[in-house]
Amino acid sequence: MTIQENIPLAPLTTLQVGGVARYFAELKREDDVRDAVQFAKARKLPLFVLGGGSNLVIADSGWPGLVLKIAIGGIAAPKVQDSAGNGVLFSVGAGVNWDDFVAQAVTQNCAGIECLSGIPGSVGGTPAQNVGAYGQQVSDTIESVRALDLRPPDLKEDRIVVLPNPACGFRYRASIFNGAERGRYIIVRVNYRLKRGGAPSLRYADLEKHFAGRKTPPALAEVRDAVRAIRRSKGMLIVPGDPDCHSAGSFFKNPRLSEEQFTDLGARAVARGLEIPSYPAARSQNDAQRKVSAAWLVEHSGYSKGYAAGEAGISQKHALALINRGNAKASDIVRLKDEIQQGVQAAWGILLEPEPVFVGF
Repeated sequence: MTIQENIPLAPLTTLQVGGVARYFAELKREDDVRDAVQFAKARKLPLFVLGGGSNLVIADSGWPGLVLKIAIGGIAAPKVQDSAGNGVLFSVGAGVNWDDFVAQAVTQNCAGIECLSGIPGSVGGTPAQNVGAYGQQVSDTIESVRALDLRPPDLKEDRIVVLPNPACGFRYRASIFNGAERGRYIIVRVNYRLKRGGAPSLRYADLEKHFAGRKTPPALAEVRDAVRAIRRSKGMLIVPGDPDCHSAGSFFKNPRLSEEQFTDLGARAVARGLEIPSYPAARSQNDAQRKVSAAWLVEHSGYSKGYAAGEAGISQKHALALINRGNAKASDIVRLKDEIQQGVQAAWGILLEPEPVFVGF
């Protein structure tokens, strides 16, 4: 393990903003993670765990403590001769590129994550945000998460624990890792149970439209290709040279509204001669009934695709992608985020919730 000093963090993120890390370590083994944590504890340094850098905004002031770049690799692949229909367990290192894992699963004809193709970042970040897209979310397939527990209940030294799916507290774009237990666990490996020979998921409208008229169901590989093509058309696929790719992905969550909130929103839309897109949402602790399109709210509040605010802006392809137009600072991105939130709240009475993690603010 090597501890480096004053390492720029912006190049390690898809948004390409942020300052330097006072200390930095890239870790490829579980023992290295333990050693790095002890280094930080001995010096009373704050810790931040960096994965693929795809869903965060790092402050211009950087990080005053130790940044851990988790680079633990390895995909424990199942036997190819397993029978069709069987549940197959993949054990994947937290540092593995997420889309590389999806590609391998599809190649082995294992269903369950094909609609999550093209999502940037690393495997270790997927449980924290309960990453989801196009009708699938990782909590549907995660069997367990292996992590270093920094605050064991007996207050003895840090130890590796295995958290089964129910213990992760998965909700819409949330889990204990970014909620009640934020900062407690460092994820080192994730176990996914997929289905050999399973049918691909075609629940999402864009996918239904893409394959409309086909007489035979598409293969997993065809669905993966379709998802990547759709994501690329929306600026949500990392493509070298594409300025719309300098983003943190979808910057705002789709609001989940109670019946009363949705009725009020609908009345505001009708008064303008509009109809807001909405979808059924699973009942939650907040008794949410409908999920509405954050992109629609943004565009109908005066912030269209291609909107520019100095060096920050909105993607030409998708209203939810805030982008670095060239030389933006984190403060430029946050200023645009605040402007959009205020505009949407004034127009529709809805406060949009950001999706990325904000570091060092």
